[in-house]
Amino acid sequence: MKAWYMNEEDGDQCAEHKCVPNKEVSSEELEKIGVLSYHVDGAEDEKFKTICLERGYTYQDEVCVSDENPNLAQMLHNFYQEHIHDDEEIRLCLEGSGYFDVRDQADKWVRVCLLPGDMIILPAGIYHRFTLDENRFIRARRMFVGEPVWTPHNRPCDDRPARKAYVDSL
Repeated sequence: MKAWYMNEEDGDQCAEHKCVPNKEVSSEELEKIGVLSYHVDGAEDEKFKTICLERGYTYQDEVCVSDENPNLAQMLHNFYQEHIHDDEEIRLCLEGSGYFDVRDQADKWVRVCLLPGDMIILPAGIYHRFTLDENRFIRARRMFVGEPVWTPHNRPCDDRPARKAYVDSL
């Protein structure tokens, strides 16, 4: 999984937005802000199954985001709004690619590129957003603990317990 600091330029949210020169971010640096990353050989991989079992993920489904979605523009607008969740956000890229942007400790954007086999776990309370890349297609598996809950809380929401717990964990 590759990650880098984003430049401050406006423009197409699906572009790479790399700084010049590029400022890569390692998986160890991502882990310092609570973002976990793995590479697995799909949803049948034993490593994937072990991660799900150890973390208590009991529900899974799949989502496909592409130009085939009739409401793609609205979907991308919603996904790209900076927000948090009260629970972890877990995705495994099965096909295609896309970007998760996460805030670091200095409130700078880090762009994380997901390719097939990449699995990302965002901690509850981290400010983030999602967008497609220029290929404009991703099929991903979503995992949840218990019944699926995907309620975004748009920034600012620093008073939410999940955000406070996240900040305290840093």
